[in-house]
Amino acid sequence: MSNEKIPNSPKNVKVHKRAKTERNYTPVADVLDLCRVIEGHGDRVAYTYFDKSRNLHDLTYGELGRLIKETAAGLGKIGLAGKRIAIIGETSVEWVASYMAILASGGVAIPMDKELQMSEIEGFLASVDASAIIYSASFNGKFMNAKLSHKSLTHFIAIAPDEAELGVSAKTVAFEDMRAKGAVAVEAGYEYPAIEDREKLAEMLFTSGTTGTSKRVMLSQKNIFSVVTAAAETVEFTPDDTIVSVLPIHHTYELACMLAGLDYGMHICINDSLTRVLKNFQIFKPTGLVLVPLFIYTIYKKIWAEAKKTGRDKKLKLGLNLSHGMRMVGIDKRRTLFADVINSFGGRLEKIVCGGAALNPKMIEFFDSIGVSIYEGFGITECAPLTCVTPYYARKYGSVGPAVPCCEVRIDGQAMGDAGFIEGEIQVKGDNVMIGYYENPEANAEVFTEDGWFRTGDMGYMDGDGYVYITGRLKSVIVLENGKNIFPEEIEEYLRDIEEIAESVVVGRVNGEKVDLVAVIYPDRTKFGDSVSDSAIKAKLDVLIGELNKTLPTYKQISYIELRDTEFEKTTSKKIKRFLVK
Repeated sequence: MSNEKIPNSPKNVKVHKRAKTERNYTPVADVLDLCRVIEGHGDRVAYTYFDKSRNLHDLTYGELGRLIKETAAGLGKIGLAGKRIAIIGETSVEWVASYMAILASGGVAIPMDKELQMSEIEGFLASVDASAIIYSASFNGKFMNAKLSHKSLTHFIAIAPDEAELGVSAKTVAFEDMRAKGAVAVEAGYEYPAIEDREKLAEMLFTSGTTGTSKRVMLSQKNIFSVVTAAAETVEFTPDDTIVSVLPIHHTYELACMLAGLDYGMHICINDSLTRVLKNFQIFKPTGLVLVPLFIYTIYKKIWAEAKKTGRDKKLKLGLNLSHGMRMVGIDKRRTLFADVINSFGGRLEKIVCGGAALNPKMIEFFDSIGVSIYEGFGITECAPLTCVTPYYARKYGSVGPAVPCCEVRIDGQAMGDAGFIEGEIQVKGDNVMIGYYENPEANAEVFTEDGWFRTGDMGYMDGDGYVYITGRLKSVIVLENGKNIFPEEIEEYLRDIEEIAESVVVGRVNGEKVDLVAVIYPDRTKFGDSVSDSAIKAKLDVLIGELNKTLPTYKQISYIELRDTEFEKTTSKKIKRFLVK
């Protein structure tokens, strides 16, 4: 290694420093540790949530602790202790209690994406031999086929069943009936079974893709709770904070942050609709939020749109300049100057944790200018998911921060990048790294280095202070602005079913602050005839892909298509060289 001094930061990177504060949390090694912490918070309010009539309810930590324990005991009473159990539906106290109870009763929790097609859900569950699924009211009636013929599911536990749901099959169990059995067992002295091995399988997650291409990530309790402790140690939240849960709960990012919030003893409010999120901020008055970049961009646009609508955009620009000048001489009046903006989020918002995809550093600078700090992080499902986070006491705009306490990060590369640092693949080793992919030795061999480091597939560099900067991706996966990972191969599989398409490659194109899925298509011109123009071919394909889009979740839909005149360049094994498609 050269004796040349390594610079601390890339040029033009802004550094924001402030004093450290004492972290007030309890380190947890497993779910039983967290259950004890939750019970110890007693009468503090854990959750505030809406019922179906939009009435608000509070659940204390003591009540949450009882709900988890009764659910765990109930699972045992119906023969599901230690089994593989899926959970699907909207964020709710029952979802969280079920997840904790499955782990606490020695089972394997399988969080599921509620936006998947039912055929995908059933296929995924069969692929991991799940014994049961706990589901919300939005899935009532949707498991009719599975109840009759699914190869592994023996119990269907409905959180809010209707009468028809319970009458369909003896396999259907009402969540409250199961919990009632558990309550009797708790009264009789039920205690959680001891956790003798924190490194055995405790959670299974699916990467994006079809049942054929998706990988099944295996996490242990050591993986899960090393991240919970690391998040509590590195992010500046306190027991006095109030957050609003906005992101889907099955995401490891949202779930890990929520579990860390429970460790702190924070007040967690559950958003019931994205269309009402700003109205709900007025009700809940959060001090902090956990978001993906899409939300940051949306909030930013709403701030400026409202300012222009009311003729206050010039005043906002003037205020930003005035605030910057005052802060240069040690005067901070941001909360006063931008009170109208802060009030649109309930009046108490101070900080946002942002992850899931890259965030434009200008967003961090803008929000900091109005009095809201954004802390960016980097994670991946296979690392449960947290690997890096920007320290609240020393933020570098554009960096995802150094490695969190439970792991190490290294850059595997030799070439010097434009920023003046060695650039290469970001690799991780530590307590947060998964057990491996379920029944997939080929993928495991590919994703781990010979010396045991996990290959993230992301490119980046590390500065002299150990801060990591993301520069791109090795893998073909497309990361949307909302943090969703899209595997282009999956979309291309669907396109192959359209006979008018000979070949296709799906790419992600940045369009302002969003990412569009674009299908680059080489059409089968024999289906159209020699006299048909490119515009007519494109019009026909637009219609066909519009029909395909109707069958896909919104985030997997193709935004537009591009035609090409020649076949894609291929390898000798006839695989398209997708890296040549820009």
